[in-house]
Amino acid sequence: MKRIDIPTPEALDRAAREFIEIIGDRRHVAFYGDMGAGKTTFIRRVATALGMPADEAANSPSFSLVNEYSTSGTGTVYHFDFYRLDSVEEALDIGVEEYFDSGALCLMEWPERIIPILPDDTVTVKLTVNDDDSRTLHISE
Repeated sequence: MKRIDIPTPEALDRAAREFIEIIGDRRHVAFYGDMGAGKTTFIRRVATALGMPADEAANSPSFSLVNEYSTSGTGTVYHFDFYRLDSVEEALDIGVEEYFDSGALCLMEWPERIIPILPDDTVTVKLTVNDDDSRTLHISE
């Protein structure tokens, strides 16, 4: 298990670059963390570090379930937010398996809603808020 400490918001860019190095060419990443822990904020920084223009900052796809970003580093990035799903079948209905099979980087919030269909190679990331309001990423490869 790898660990990335994010002591302040100013450390997010460094943490995003370190995260990208850790995941390497893996394409499926599941982000676990409480509401408000910073999952969307961190994913936004990862997309920007991969070359997404800053003025196209990633937002949570809470209502659309998936956002697509174009980056100069890895090409397409899919950002999922499964929070509003009531069943795995709803994810299947939007064609989530086609996204997973696309070869694009898939960054997923609230993956606990679709555990039975997560790809076997999914990297698990737990984002925790510490007592001092800093954040820590625990990455299981």
